[in-house]
Amino acid sequence: FISGHHYSLVGVLHQSAVGMEEELTLVGYWSSPFALRARFALNLKGLPYAYVEEVGLFDGKSPLLLASNPVHKRVPVLIHNGKPVPESQLIVQYVDEAFPASSPRLLPPDPHERAVARFWASYVDGELLSAWLPVYGGRTGEERAEAAGRVGAALETLERAFGECSKGKGFFGGDTVGLVDVVLGGFVGWLQTSEAMCGVRLLDAAATPLLAAWAERFRALDGVKEVMPDAQRLLEYNLMRRARLGLPPTSPPPPLQHQ
Repeated sequence: FISGHHYSLVGVLHQSAVGMEEELTLVGYWSSPFALRARFALNLKGLPYAYVEEVGLFDGKSPLLLASNPVHKRVPVLIHNGKPVPESQLIVQYVDEAFPASSPRLLPPDPHERAVARFWASYVDGELLSAWLPVYGGRTGEERAEAAGRVGAALETLERAFGECSKGKGFFGGDTVGLVDVVLGGFVGWLQTSEAMCGVRLLDAAATPLLAAWAERFRALDGVKEVMPDAQRLLEYNLMRRARLGLPPTSPPPPLQHQ
């Protein structure tokens, strides 16, 4: 433990390998889809880093988090050679630009393709996220189910985007993972809890076959599978979180089957 916070074993090993020139530390939380994006980007690019798990989200935030992200006071924050970079999409793009020799490149070299990738990444944090929040935190089952319908509509739009961006390949980035893969990938575990939370199955092979196959392909990647949260653990966390916030529990579901 350091200042009341613990480094994961992987983080300690990574920190020892960083060396003097490039010191990377990521402050995150295991269930945060935004912190997961940063972890995915660093892992996929093979960059060694120290990982600091923020453990005080319900009981006050750590001095490190407050000092490194004083405006929004939330995870993730990447600290590169002592300089903080907050906000998940900024971190993903920063990592790609700061370490261009590390593959894969998450942003395409073509300016128009890069703009398209940023557009769809923004869509995820706009349309998809705003629709998802009531699924996650809605008070009634009806509210959660209605919100899930809006999430489904956003996923159908992303299904079409995948068809265009992937050019028939396995990822939004084509043959390799790109910005949109990492940004949307942070939500994969949570989307796979939807049936238990609101009775609606999202990332459904019948409605969005390309995205459903993509999600399984993405979560199986080295660098992703090691940190992707288990859907059952996420569901149990959300039940605990709702209780802490005074929200009624969702109906107790049977154990989730992996989608």
